[in-house]
Amino acid sequence: MDGFAAVEFELARQVLQRGVAALFVIAFATNLVQFPALNGERGLLPATELLEWARGSKRRGRMLGPTLFRVVRYTDRRLRALCAGGILLGALLVVGVPQLGPPWAPMLAFLALWIGYLSLLPLGRTFLGFGWEMLLCEAGFVVAFLGSDDQPPPTATIVLCWWLVFRLEFGAGMIKVRGGREWRDFTALTFHHETQPMPGPLSRQAHLLPRWFHRAEVAGNHLAQLVAPWLLFVPIVSIWTPAPWPLVVGAAGAAVVIGTQGWLILTGNYAWLNWATVVLACSAIGVPGSAPRAATDLPATIDGLPLYWFVVTGAVALLYAALAVRPIANLASPDQLMNASFNRFQLGNAYGAFGTVTRERIEIVVEGTLDDDPVDEASWREYAFRGKPGDLARLPPLVAPWHLRLDWLMWFLPLGRSPEQWFEPFLLRLLEADPATLRLLAADPFEGERPRWVRAVAYRYRFADRATFRRERVRWVRDRRRPYLGPVGLRG
Repeated sequence: MDGFAAVEFELARQVLQRGVAALFVIAFATNLVQFPALNGERGLLPATELLEWARGSKRRGRMLGPTLFRVVRYTDRRLRALCAGGILLGALLVVGVPQLGPPWAPMLAFLALWIGYLSLLPLGRTFLGFGWEMLLCEAGFVVAFLGSDDQPPPTATIVLCWWLVFRLEFGAGMIKVRGGREWRDFTALTFHHETQPMPGPLSRQAHLLPRWFHRAEVAGNHLAQLVAPWLLFVPIVSIWTPAPWPLVVGAAGAAVVIGTQGWLILTGNYAWLNWATVVLACSAIGVPGSAPRAATDLPATIDGLPLYWFVVTGAVALLYAALAVRPIANLASPDQLMNASFNRFQLGNAYGAFGTVTRERIEIVVEGTLDDDPVDEASWREYAFRGKPGDLARLPPLVAPWHLRLDWLMWFLPLGRSPEQWFEPFLLRLLEADPATLRLLAADPFEGERPRWVRAVAYRYRFADRATFRRERVRWVRDRRRPYLGPVGLRG
């Protein structure tokens, strides 16, 4: 590092800009496909109702948070236009078009993505209430200040990327240490592969590995989240020494984080959380000589950075220094918050996941019937979801970094004392055979015909052992059937 210019981190910049832009493309695409059915004008939790509620007072408006749809009236058409614009702009950043111009060109592009996605978060309510949504917003803001290809990356912005990874990983590690006993006695992963929200095609094989391996997984997780994040900051020492060891240590810390995330990608579906962590961890991989050293004898430059750009990135660094107080206090607090934002703009957030791990998998199976009498003996047919377990013989799919929002929310249903606010409207849409809602599913058992009744039934699901799979060719077994909700039908 040449003081204010991180000349060894040109490769890191390319990965960060293009990787985060690709994640924005995926995120906007998921909303283009799913948002109208979930939160659109006729969605399960309509954005129009929330906006109308927020217009009632200034206090409610502040609670809602920033969104462009407080300036322009929400319609599904405008939502689709916003998502299409985000996809197009993200694609241009992926191929590097704005990066060919001055540093403010990619900055404006990423800030536009940040503002556009920030506008969706409050309207999506629980369907966009995941940690990786706020992570994407903050990542988009930070990488906006990496500059363009004609000058080295600013040291301040690279360090902010390390700080983001640190909060993401160390925060998750501390949540686990302070959370369930299963993380402290190294037993969490003996059942987490089976009980995680959306297993992948290799989750069953991972679950069936020996117990000693699962204990080693937990130990590796603690290493990656509690130790490796500190190593990411070591390359800052290269400002004062030409020795290569600081870059090596930083890259080693990044490699541990990336390797752990790779295992999570193979064994589960966590939308773009793991992919975002991989991309951001690449910020600590420095390659000597990877960027040309810009001439320092040009007027109005500091270490090769244009003076105005040095001022802009320095101001952002100072902003983050002020915002760091609350997340640092949160990391030190025994009452640590998980996936919490301390301001309306999703900057300087607190992150973390799975402080406790469920030991039993309860699946809510939704069924419908054409029969007039909704007794158990009626001909009930199951609705098939795209990602969550249902059919016992089906291999769990690999869907990440795509985010199946409805499937994820289905996992949370049995964890609450009562059905969530969106679930009864979901059943109503099934009774209406609503095309937009049915497109969220893998298959409609009634092929567009309206069922007379629908109901929800809870089952305990477990992975089939190897002997059961050889005998019955099923990947799941289920038992402990009990009613969850219904039967319900349309009146009138």
